[in-house]
Formats: sequence, structure tokens, C-alpha cells
Amino acid sequence: MPSIDPADRNYWTDESSARDDGAVSIELTYVDITRAAEVVARELPATPLQAHPLLDLALRERGIAADVVIKHEHVLPTGSFKVRGGVHLAATLTEPERAHGLVTCSTGNHAQSVAYGARLAGVRATVVMPGTAPAVKRDAVAALGAEVLVRGASLGEAAEAARAHAASSGGSFICPTDPRIVLGHATAYGELFGQAAAAGTPLDAVLVPIGSGTGAAGACLVRDALAPGCRIIGVQSAAAPAGWQSWRSGRIEQAPSTTRASGLATTTGYELTQRLLRGRLDDFLLVTDDDIDTAARLLASRAHTLAEGAGAAALAGLIASGPGARGLVAVMCTGANASADEIARLAAA
Repeated sequence: MPSIDPADRNYWTDESSARDDGAVSIELTYVDITRAAEVVARELPATPLQAHPLLDLALRERGIAADVVIKHEHVLPTGSFKVRGGVHLAATLTEPERAHGLVTCSTGNHAQSVAYGARLAGVRATVVMPGTAPAVKRDAVAALGAEVLVRGASLGEAAEAARAHAASSGGSFICPTDPRIVLGHATAYGELFGQAAAAGTPLDAVLVPIGSGTGAAGACLVRDALAPGCRIIGVQSAAAPAGWQSWRSGRIEQAPSTTRASGLATTTGYELTQRLLRGRLDDFLLVTDDDIDTAARLLASRAHTLAEGAGAAALAGLIASGPGARGLVAVMCTGANASADEIARLAAA
């Protein structure tokens, strides 16, 4: 049986799940997601799914005829959907993880989610963040009680430093695509499709921002179980296209990240989420950072919503789709941790 580097270990990644080539094969199911939803619901409230007539009017002026509802995940604690992953992680920690603490890397929202989960569980957490991470996100992680280490100029460099720190300190490295995290994030989509069904308004499409791809992977898994006719469309910044390139090529690829949207600033595709997206994701759009800023201004002025770049990316994707968007479309507003620069750009013409 092939050995697995201890630095790569996390939930469900033991020798029994390793393939002959040494890679880890992990299957996530809708049943797993429903169990995670029970855990998350004990800690977090459901988030609103709302229509905004002023936003619809602005979109119609751009030739978009779709009816749009916004899933307001940004209202959760930590200002991001990612706290769902941290809550589920907290409830599923192993004894070694509890004993030795957690180590992770992030540009901000995953960092806050792990720090939030660690505080819930009463365990130590260290978060390695690149120098490009917004100060407001570094401060938020520290305020939740985690130790913050600033290392490297990109998320990839921060990830290398985090794995090295975990190896030297004995802490457990928590990958941003740890299966427990993916399951927690997926609960947003069980909630979304449940809300749409309760209203008697089945969704024709859901647009999801993609950084590491955990949200989109969760959306696809839930869609397959509850609404197989609904299209799941991923959106990523063209200035950080590693996930898009990986999805297109069918292999994990790296690419530089120069995006202003810190929540999308990944430099590599991720094996687990890419495997889940392959054959499930209906489309994957690239948008410019200026497109994202335009969407953020629309959310602020027409939907009373302050969104960071990653949180506005799904709407940017809808706008980029143009007249082709039809039916009832859900747009995921995933985060509100806007930097000072992002807030300043809201006032730009």
C-alpha cells in the first residue's frame, strides 16, 4: 500500500482511500451533505434568498431578461459562506487535530472560517496568509483568536509555508478543499434549492464564484440530487485562471494570480474539487476584474449589498452572459469582506 505524506493527511485520507498511483480517492455524497447540514444548522441561521427589483431593472437595461434572486451568504458570521466549512470542521475534528491544533493557508475567508471553527472547538489554529491578503481579513482572523503568519507573495507560497509550519510544529494541515470543508460549503446549496422549492419557483441556473472550487463542487452535488435540470455555472477572474484552465484541460494546472479579488486569488487547480466539477459543471466563465467591480457597484446601489470582489463575481458572470441568460437564475453573493480599496472603487463612475 502506498504511503501518504503526513503533511497531506486530513479527514478520510488514509491508506484505505489511496489508489495504486498514490493519489487519494474520496467520494462525497448527498447523504454526507445532509448530515453536514444538520451540524451547520445548529450553529448558523439560514441566509436569505431575495429578488431585488431595482437590480432586475438595471440588468434589463443591459439586455438580460432573466429573473434574478440573490443568495445572501455574506450575512453569515465572518461575512462569508466559508464559515459553513469551519463549523462542520469543528464538529468533525479528530483527536490528533484537537491535541496538536490546526494549520491552514488562505487569503482571508477560508482563514476566518477555520479560525471560527477552531474557536468553537476550543483548539489552537495558525493561519498562514500571503502578503497580498487584505489587512481587514488578517485582522479578522486574529480577532477570532488564531495566530496569523504572513508568508510569501501569493497563496501558493503561503501554502508551502503552511505545510512546512505544520510539519515542524506537529499541527494538522487543513487544506482549503478538505472534504469536511467541501461538505460544509455544500450546505448553502441544499438550503438554496430547498428555498426555491418551498417558494414553488424551481431554478434554471445558479452562478457560483470559483476560487478553489469548493462552493461550485458542492452546488453540483446538491443539484444532481435535488434539481438535475438546473445549470451550475462557475465564474472566475481572468486574472487568476488556474481553476478554469484545469477544468478545461482535465488536469491540474498552475497559473499566476494578479486579480484584485483576494477571494479568487488561487494559483492552482485543486484535485478534489476539479474531480467533482469535471462532468458536472455546465459552464465556466472568465470575467475581468473591472467586470467584478461593476457588479459590486450594482449590488451596492441596486440590492443594498456590500460585496467583496469574490462575492460580486457571480453577478459579473451573469452580466457577461448577456441576453443568453433566461428563466430564474440564482446568483451567489458569497462574501462581504471588502477591502478599503474595494469600497473606494464602489464610488468610481
